Amino acid sequence: MKTLLHTSASRGHSNHGWLDSHHTFSFANYYDPERIHFGALRVLNDDRVAAGEGFGTHPHDNMEIVSIPLFGDLEHKDSMNNHGTITTGEIQVMSAGTGIFHSEFNKNKDKEVQFLQIWVLPDKKNVTPRYDQISIDELTRPNELTQILSPHPNDQGVWIHQQAWFYLGELSEGWKGKYTLNAEKNGVYFFVIEGNVTVAGQALNRRDGLGVSETNEIEITADSDARLLVMEVPMNG
Repeated sequence: MKTLLHTSASRGHSNHGWLDSHHTFSFANYYDPERIHFGALRVLNDDRVAAGEGFGTHPHDNMEIVSIPLFGDLEHKDSMNNHGTITTGEIQVMSAGTGIFHSEFNKNKDKEVQFLQIWVLPDKKNVTPRYDQISIDELTRPNELTQILSPHPNDQGVWIHQQAWFYLGELSEGWKGKYTLNAEKNGVYFFVIEGNVTVAGQALNRRDGLGVSETNEIEITADSDARLLVMEVPMNG
């Protein structure tokens, strides 16, 4: 088993006033040659956007882009004629494929929005762009790792063009469990949204991340009430 620890404090940080962002992996002006990606997981940004502010229209291509709001509401508009609001308790996915343009703004004028922006390298290029958005509050159960993303269109949660699986755990203090990988030679990146957990013997605190590879099963303990995001991805990404 191999592990790779990224503490919250070790992440890249940029504060533009309207945007306060922490980068687990190299992004924009933050560059660390040791932190380019974890397998197919390319970007994990922890973003806070001020009231009424946001990202103007900009392009993407050949990337699977996942957004998970943690607090507040994010207004989305794109070149596929999607226009709506992503709110806390939902997950959004875009397959950029041959190319899309989109914008994201804080829907509210009186409070910030907090969300995770995650990019996964696709397993095929130049696919037709697509968009999906669902409630994950309706799927999650206490003290379970609930699947919220997979490679399969008819499976639970959203799907992307990659052999990847995401799970969300709303865990009570003292919970113990194991994560069993879906695909041999994949790795798993654990990100603690809230609370404290121990993964593969490594104690993790709020916003810490741990990559685990070269194993098929990983032990997890909730050291406090915790919210844990689990991202299984191919390691050849």
